Amino acid sequence: MSNVESLVGEWLPLPDVAQMLNVSITRVHSLIDEHALVALRVGERKIRSVPAEFVQDGQLVDSLKGTIVVLADAGYSDEDLIVWLFTPDESLRGRPIDALREGRKTEIRRRAQTLAW
Repeated sequence: MSNVESLVGEWLPLPDVAQMLNVSITRVHSLIDEHALVALRVGERKIRSVPAEFVQDGQLVDSLKGTIVVLADAGYSDEDLIVWLFTPDESLRGRPIDALREGRKTEIRRRAQTLAW
């Protein structure tokens, strides 16, 4: 298991994401293409999967897309930005993904934007 796999913990294969969001699998692929979601190949069979914590109450975490775009623009690979979102940060009292799930997007975006400079 890679570091990113263990850091995230629970992963959802794309068909499960489609079911949880109540959309087609092609829509999930579009969300990935639009940088609203990121997926990595994980597990023994290297199945494209999304961190389970990207989904909240049957929807994508609010403000996830904008944060992904900012990090991607800063040159982060999909794996790097997932690691950043799931790495505990003392100054945040948790992980960036937790702050996004709590609706604290401004703070996370500001931090993400500083990475680009």
